[in-house]
Amino acid sequence: MLASGCGNRRDRVVDSAGPEELYDRGSASMRSGNYPTALAYFQQLEARYPFSNVTRQAQLDMIYVYYRAQQPESAIDAANEFEQENPTHPRVDYCLYMKGLIYFDAAPNFLERMFRVDMSERPPRDTLLAFATFDDLIRRFPDSEYIPDARQRMVFLRNRLAEYENHVAGYYINRGAYVAAVNRAKYAIEHYPGAPALEDSLTLLARAYSLLGLSDLAADAQRVFDLNFEAPPQQTGPGQVVIQEVEQPDSGEQPDTESQEPAP
Repeated sequence: MLASGCGNRRDRVVDSAGPEELYDRGSASMRSGNYPTALAYFQQLEARYPFSNVTRQAQLDMIYVYYRAQQPESAIDAANEFEQENPTHPRVDYCLYMKGLIYFDAAPNFLERMFRVDMSERPPRDTLLAFATFDDLIRRFPDSEYIPDARQRMVFLRNRLAEYENHVAGYYINRGAYVAAVNRAKYAIEHYPGAPALEDSLTLLARAYSLLGLSDLAADAQRVFDLNFEAPPQQTGPGQVVIQEVEQPDSGEQPDTESQEPAP
């Protein structure tokens, strides 16, 4: 009975609370890590006072709360909705940053570390979305406070995307699909400049050209490699592509020509 009485009193307090009080209660719950309660206050504020100034801030805070509550889809939806409804708001850069952070494919999880999963073999999936979102943030808001962190994350993402292209190119070489291997290696070189994985990309490109009998192009790729790297790449390290010897396709067989298709 006491609990019920206290609950009723709290409900009456919330029902009579103004927008500032609702926001303060939600913000306090967010800071203490009580995300379900924070969402409840913010959602009530949004429903009762949709045009209040603090409601806009609450909507931004909800993106972070959803993110910390491990509800990434809801966080993305909240960020997209805020940007659509407030395209000129000065905090749209935060929406983009949080979307990139949510898409960001961080370090391997516990099971991946336990079983030593080679991340270069996994399709990029959200990695491409994270890279594109951070790139959009940098292009649209070059003075944003989130730019330094976004750039650092893009360095990681760029190398991971290049490593995946190398993995696919190596697979095509082993399958005898040399044209497809050339396309994937060239895509990595053209789209992810500066990535450490480009050392392997050039090796793969030279190898594929050589197997196609295009000695001049193979020599060009090797020359670019020699200009940029002092020694041949070590192909036994973690995350690097191991190029195996392959047999030429049977006479008349055509190679595969598939082309490259934190808190506020």
